[in-house]
Amino acid sequence: MGNESAADQEKNSGHQGNKGDLPHKKEPPKELSSETEYSIRVGGARLRYKATAGNYILKDEEGKPRASIFYVAYTQIEANPQHRPITFAFNGGPGSSSVWLHLGGLGPKRVELGEEGDPPPPPYRVESNPDTLLEVSDLIFIDPVTTGFSRALPPADAKKFHGVEEDLESIGEFIRLWTTRNQRWASPKFLAGASYGTTRSAGLAELLQQKHGMFLNGLVLISPALDFKTVFFHPGNDLIYALFLPTYTAVAWYHGRLEPGLQDDLEAAVTMAEEFALGQYLHVLILGHDTPEELWQDTLHELSRFTGLPQSLLESCNLRIDMPRFGKELLKTEDLLVGRLDARFTGSARDAEGRDIDYDPSYASIQGPFTGALNHYLRTQLKVENDLPYEILTMSVRPWDFGEDSQASLNVAPRLYRAMCQNPALKLFVALGYFDLATPPLCTKYTLNHLGPSKSVLQRVTTNLYRAGHMSYSRRPTWKRMKQELKNFYAAAAPYVEPKEKNWPITD
Repeated sequence: MGNESAADQEKNSGHQGNKGDLPHKKEPPKELSSETEYSIRVGGARLRYKATAGNYILKDEEGKPRASIFYVAYTQIEANPQHRPITFAFNGGPGSSSVWLHLGGLGPKRVELGEEGDPPPPPYRVESNPDTLLEVSDLIFIDPVTTGFSRALPPADAKKFHGVEEDLESIGEFIRLWTTRNQRWASPKFLAGASYGTTRSAGLAELLQQKHGMFLNGLVLISPALDFKTVFFHPGNDLIYALFLPTYTAVAWYHGRLEPGLQDDLEAAVTMAEEFALGQYLHVLILGHDTPEELWQDTLHELSRFTGLPQSLLESCNLRIDMPRFGKELLKTEDLLVGRLDARFTGSARDAEGRDIDYDPSYASIQGPFTGALNHYLRTQLKVENDLPYEILTMSVRPWDFGEDSQASLNVAPRLYRAMCQNPALKLFVALGYFDLATPPLCTKYTLNHLGPSKSVLQRVTTNLYRAGHMSYSRRPTWKRMKQELKNFYAAAAPYVEPKEKNWPITD
């Protein structure tokens, strides 16, 4: 990053040079940043903004460096910082950088994709994003440790950041630092997270309040993963089969696998599937072998109708079909595999020897465009100089430390509920996708309906369902609609109040 030369980088890394060179003390890691200015037309008006790409060094109480956190911040030029909202954004994984939200919809630049989020041929580039959320909020995209350019110091200590609590502590500290250094404590504050980023957001809402006294205005939760028992299949967990069923119906509808009565209307088919899932289907799953034969047979028939799968298959798996098997079976006659992140996308199910291929066609469709475009954009437009690989989505954070919980039992909903009880101004914007087989909509609906004893907190939740997948913002029509709904959400969560003392700098 910055203007540091390759020779300087080698020197700062502690390289000892030739044998005849005198040894020198290793220099501490540096904070570097690159600032550039741009303008973009949004909503008929010209918006001028500054882009800052840099890193913050997190230190322990003794001042010893612990980690270098990379970020890209976009701030509107000549805006009043006392009422200009700021949004800290990140994706999930764990192990994902913030590239998807950054260049998928929120940022002032976006990856060139088709209207439905389909990729063009390589090479890949970015384009101006007239629907950027920068219109209503400054944006800070954060890469957790081991993702993007963020690294532990020393790198051998990376595992110290690969866990639920450790992740919250490091990202919370970054948010405190950025807010303090940029004099933005008086600004309305939001978190925008997707997938595991919503897990992080829920935990941060409570941590920032309790540890730093920082109360937020709102959370933007895209494809939430709050209660993991609703999104991870585990033996003995019958609830998850019922929660996934309406999404199976939506996916079968998209690929034309439902009978004519259900194939006519997506919303109607999903509504009927939800009623069946939470009623008769869940009842039979709970009854198990006590289910009367007639009821079991009727349930088998209805399950086939709502999934588009043959009764013989559903009978063989005891009425319980998990997501991976559904993705393999729905279009099996065509040798196609259905995507997990976005079930609208399909790919070949077999290799040259006829063996099953284990991959996600929907991730394969975006991996190349986002990786190529991000690397080009950082170095050519944001002027970042860094030879490290930008880790788009890495498995190096595994195994992830879930603390006292397992991956199948982690539940951050109670933390979110406590944060909302202690901060009655905190509002939620929830975005769900019909064709999301990673975090289906009914899983989130179930979690929100079980947040806590006070039903009134749900009055502060705005939920929207879109004809898209897990990364709903990558579909152009969906993001255009979501952006307008977010404008209304931000206005309600952070209404402008005229400051009593106008002491901010005035510029022409």
